[in-house]
Amino acid sequence: MMAASPPDENPGTDEQQELLQLLYAAPVGLVQTDDEGRIALVNAAAAQLLLPLAIGASLANLFDLLGPAMPDLALRARSGAPGELLIDGEALALRVGPEGRQRPLVLSLTLRRLAADRLVAVLSDITAQVERERRLRQNEAWLNAALTGIHDHAAVGLDAEGRVAHWSASATQMTGFAHEAVLGRPATIFHAGGATTPERLLDRLHEARADGWSMDEGWLVRADGQRYWGSTMIVPVGEAEATPDQPAGFSLVLRDISDRRDAHEQRRRASETDHLTGLANRRVFFEAGQREIERFRRAPRPLAVLVLDADHFKRVNDQHGHAAGDEVLRQLAGVMLRSLRQVDVPARIGGEEFAVLLPSTGLEGARLVAERLRRAMAADTVTRADGTVIRYTVSIGLALMQADIAGLEALLERADRALYAAKAAGRDRLVVDGE
Repeated sequence: MMAASPPDENPGTDEQQELLQLLYAAPVGLVQTDDEGRIALVNAAAAQLLLPLAIGASLANLFDLLGPAMPDLALRARSGAPGELLIDGEALALRVGPEGRQRPLVLSLTLRRLAADRLVAVLSDITAQVERERRLRQNEAWLNAALTGIHDHAAVGLDAEGRVAHWSASATQMTGFAHEAVLGRPATIFHAGGATTPERLLDRLHEARADGWSMDEGWLVRADGQRYWGSTMIVPVGEAEATPDQPAGFSLVLRDISDRRDAHEQRRRASETDHLTGLANRRVFFEAGQREIERFRRAPRPLAVLVLDADHFKRVNDQHGHAAGDEVLRQLAGVMLRSLRQVDVPARIGGEEFAVLLPSTGLEGARLVAERLRRAMAADTVTRADGTVIRYTVSIGLALMQADIAGLEALLERADRALYAAKAAGRDRLVVDGE
């Protein structure tokens, strides 16, 4: 009885009708499906949440509607005994709306098996909650940096372009850099290789001017090359006294927070990563992509996107089973993590489809990265517990951001077209959009 309002045919008992009326009036979304995701019942709240995802289609299959945000939903839904909780309040990051005006939508999904061939899903919109939590984490980081751990921080003065203008004995003690080694050099000198770019530094200066501060955490480096997990806070100073001849500068606060890295990683993995591969999830990828597009609009700089797809992946699943397919995806993700910079954003955006944002990277740099990934994966193998060796390859599409591209979705479409061309040309190859 697929409907968005209570059915009036085959009424059954009064008790059944009262239960159905209660389900349809529930303030949370309720969806009943079979094992293939085909929807048998959907209440008004669920229909309201799902209809924006079904543009041009009907509310026919829950797995199809939610698959872009949770590629393995169908596989996970086929497990479990009657009454077992299969998915407990996991966040699904989606985007809805017309091209160029899409907005983020984050749904919470709980899935329980009712019977051998029957599932019930509970859906709720947690978009505002996720945004509030993100802002709370930012505020907490600011307060921690400003009010605690005074002994493990160093303050550095920066000029309007982000170059070191003032140094202190505490900064030398913490970082090991001597005054003469850093004066006049950009603040990127304190970041480990691949952790930032000159363009990203300028973006942070802009954010500090606009918001009053810019906070980030990541790998920093001391003068002897030793890496440590640190936070960097940039705060504008001297705005009121600024003149064209003497523009305002900034204060950069460096902190060693290595003891907090494990907690940071646990929070990040819980909310930002794909549970199977450890890469960024779809929500994080699109949020990062939107930020890079906005930065490109404000101050054009090179930006490249790769879309990768595992070749003949269905054959791997058919011949070796889904567990083997999962191993291949995890291994593929490991190659990506080892091969990319910290500032890059590798993500799983579909079942066997991956994407990589490459900030401050032009055509030749992106081509080198893509070929390095392709060759590494072609040379890689997955050895299973029974001794079975599985080889895999990937096809890659590459696209560059340009002024006439409407937004992230349009950029990904170009990379997708290049990917399909790589598949059509024989797989295990790179194709660049427009070539």
